[in-house]
Amino acid sequence: MTIDSSRKVALITGSARRIGAHTADYFHQRDYDIVLHYRSSGDGAKNLRDRLNAVRPHSCIALHADLSDPAAWEQLAEQVRSWKHRLDLLVNNASSYYATEFGNTTLSQWNDLFASNAMAPFFLTQYLLPLLKQSRGCVVNIVDINADKPLPDFTPYCMAKAALKAMTLSLARALAPEVRVNGVSPGTILWPADGNMPDSVQQAILTNTPMQTIGSPDDIAKAIYFLAEQAPFVTGQIIAVDGGYSLR
Repeated sequence: MTIDSSRKVALITGSARRIGAHTADYFHQRDYDIVLHYRSSGDGAKNLRDRLNAVRPHSCIALHADLSDPAAWEQLAEQVRSWKHRLDLLVNNASSYYATEFGNTTLSQWNDLFASNAMAPFFLTQYLLPLLKQSRGCVVNIVDINADKPLPDFTPYCMAKAALKAMTLSLARALAPEVRVNGVSPGTILWPADGNMPDSVQQAILTNTPMQTIGSPDDIAKAIYFLAEQAPFVTGQIIAVDGGYSLR
């Protein structure tokens, strides 16, 4: 297969808003062409696509896929392949996140949380492996500090992120030396978009964070960029970007 792009290409799942959108912008500024993925935030993805293409024409596309649907994984991978026949970086960022009280958790919730947080990253990596091998590219999985310190009302979510962490370590061995696989494990980076987190909970998080502040999307984007561009001898590592919160 002939590579028809001189620029590196990144697929960032869940990149219509918040950390994913910021990461897409960050990499685009550093001369990457970007594949945005979205599920329900179509307007945000298309607005970001148009803004990036206004900066550099034909440098960004936005693709829809519901990652809770197994049929969507291969379809998304094929759309990525057919765009520029190249992929240098896969960032598995898309994530369903919500509370599931034990005793009332449904199978539908379980399947949804595991699909986006563990299954889709695994199968997207598998489907995109030929492109990643061709470019000697890398995978960065967005894990969560709560994979190691589970929250009581988020058991399936934390289990799925723990599975993603295990996948990161396993695939780092399986795919070497052609493809590196690492992870970034965020702490509190943005307060919930719905604004429903009480001030008391926010203050408790800050009190338990040695840096005494939450992070910014830039902190995550910089960590991903480090792993992708500045750490060619690093694989199988998960960097906690949490202001020291996981030290507690």
